[in-house]
Amino acid sequence: MGVKKILVVDDSATERHIIGEILRKRGFEVTFAEDGENGVAQAKLSLPDLIIMDVVMPGMNGFQATRAITKDPQTQHIPVIICTTKDQETDKVWGVRQGAKDYVVKPINEAELLSKIAALG
Repeated sequence: MGVKKILVVDDSATERHIIGEILRKRGFEVTFAEDGENGVAQAKLSLPDLIIMDVVMPGMNGFQATRAITKDPQTQHIPVIICTTKDQETDKVWGVRQGAKDYVVKPINEAELLSKIAALG
């Protein structure tokens, strides 16, 4: 299939910009949501090929949003990569248990992020 459209869910405008630039310069089509609720809604609306999900956000956090996306028949096929400052092993295990395919720790390592995306496609 290959990944072309990516939804970035992050409450930080700076992080959305940084991740967006990394992805756009590699030719990905990028859309954004600024919190978990909007991320879930946007996933259903645009059906991206991949979602990059922050964890610490107001309202619905990234773990909750990932669980909602991966349990919904309409969006469960969309892989989620969690991208967060939470770098404890327990956080990584919990993220995968919510349905995430992979986990990246901020600050973003561009090569690591791109290799994880490539591994999915």
